[in-house]
Amino acid sequence: MIVDFQHHFTPRVLIDEDPGEGKITRYDEQGVPSYSIHKMLWDLDEHIRMMDIAGIDLTVLSCAEGMSAPLDRSIICNDEAKKAEKDYPGRFAGIAHANPLGGPDAIKELNRCVDDLGFAGVVTTSEMNGVYLDSPELNPFWAECERLGIYVFIHPALKLNHSQQFDAFDLARCVGREFSLVQATIRLINGGVLDRFPGLRVQMAHLSGGIAGVLGRVRSYQDRDFWGTAGNERHGCNPEHDFDYYLRKRLVFDTAGFCGAVSSVETSMVELDPNRIVFASDYPQEIRQAEKVKEFVDGIKAMGADGEKILSGNVGLLLPNA
Repeated sequence: MIVDFQHHFTPRVLIDEDPGEGKITRYDEQGVPSYSIHKMLWDLDEHIRMMDIAGIDLTVLSCAEGMSAPLDRSIICNDEAKKAEKDYPGRFAGIAHANPLGGPDAIKELNRCVDDLGFAGVVTTSEMNGVYLDSPELNPFWAECERLGIYVFIHPALKLNHSQQFDAFDLARCVGREFSLVQATIRLINGGVLDRFPGLRVQMAHLSGGIAGVLGRVRSYQDRDFWGTAGNERHGCNPEHDFDYYLRKRLVFDTAGFCGAVSSVETSMVELDPNRIVFASDYPQEIRQAEKVKEFVDGIKAMGADGEKILSGNVGLLLPNA
C-alpha cells in the first residue's frame, strides 16, 4: 500500500481569488511570493486520477489555509478533509489543523479532530507569528499531541518570521523554507522538545529541508567546548542524547520538497536512515502533473528494498492502523 504523506488541498470556500484555468501567486507584505492558487487544489476528482495513474493508494490531506491559522479556517479545513474521506472511501485520510498558539479553543478543536473525526495526526508550520518550535508557548500543544497519541507533521512555514533577505528570485520558497525546516529540526532536538515529550512522534517535511547536506557542520557545532559556547544559556544547550539519536529514533522524514527529484532522496539517504523516511509528493503544488508523480514513484521503486520501505514499509511509523 503506497501512502502519500504530503498531499495538499484547499476548500474552494477559502479562496477569494478566481484563477480560472491559470494560477494566481500571492505575495506577503514584504513582496515575497508565498503561495500559488490554482483550481487543482480543490478538484479532488483530479487528485484521484493522479493517484490512480501514479499507483498511490492513500493520501493524507493537509491544507495550507489551515496551518497555524485562525480557528474558523482550521475548522473548515478539518470538516472538508473529513468530507473528502467520506466522498472517496479509502483514498483520503484527513489530518487535523489546529494552531499551536491558539489556546484552549485550538486544543478543543484538536481533540474534536481525534475523537470525532478520527484523524491520526496534526499539521503545523516550522515557525509562526515570530515564534519558533522550541518556544515554551508551544508546550501545551506538544503535551496534548503526546497525550492523544497523534503524530505532528511539521510543514515549512508559508510566511517566514523574517523574509526581508528573500526579497528577490523567489528565494523564500526556493530555499528559505528549507532553512526554516533545518533550524526547526535543530530546535526540536537542542531545544529539548523531544526530550520533554518522549512519546511525541514528528514527521519532518522535505527531508528536514535537506538537512543531510549540512549534517557534518551541524554535528560539529554540537561540540560546545570546541566552539566556545559551553555555559551560554541559549547557545550552549545540548539534548539528552547524541544528535543522531533523534534522527534515527525519534523523527520521521518525508520525500516532498524536491519537485520529484529522486536524486535528492538518494543524496539524503547518505545520512538519513531509509527506515525513517516516508513517501510524499507535495502534489499539486511542487508537482502538478500526474505523470510526473508516477515518475517520482517509479524512481523510488527503482531504489529496491529501500524504496519499498519508503513507499509502503514505513507507513506504520505514522499510521499504525493503515
